[in-house]
Formats: sequence, C-alpha cells, structure tokens
Amino acid sequence: MAPPKGKGKSVKKKKELSNRPQYTMRIVESATCSVCKTPCSRGMRYLSMMSQPGAVGKGVPCILTRRKIN
Repeated sequence: MAPPKGKGKSVKKKKELSNRPQYTMRIVESATCSVCKTPCSRGMRYLSMMSQPGAVGKGVPCILTRRKIN
C-alpha cells in the first residue's frame, strides 16, 4: 500500500558531511620508494623496515601521488 500524499510534506535536503576536501593516494612498495627522486620521511621509514630480513609489507601511501576527490 502506498503512503498517502499530503499537502504538508516537506522535502529535506541532503547535508554535506564536511567542507574539507578529500584526497586519495596510491599505495607504493619499497622498490618504488628506493628509486624516488624526492624521498619523504614516511617512504624512507618504510624502506628501512622492509630492508630487515623476513619483513612483510603491504605498501605505504605516497604523498606525491595525492589526488583530490570531487
């Protein structure tokens, strides 16, 4: 059964959660960090962790590949 249509119904607008822009970054592995022309502290820390024997890593977000999401 459909809901009754009334004259007093108001339409609610969707609220924007935040005015702050959102960004996305590519996940890179230690091989990419080792040949990077502009090394960052996060990448160098990840590279030193991965140089240890038996280290297993899933990558690190690269600040140089940051893209704005609309």
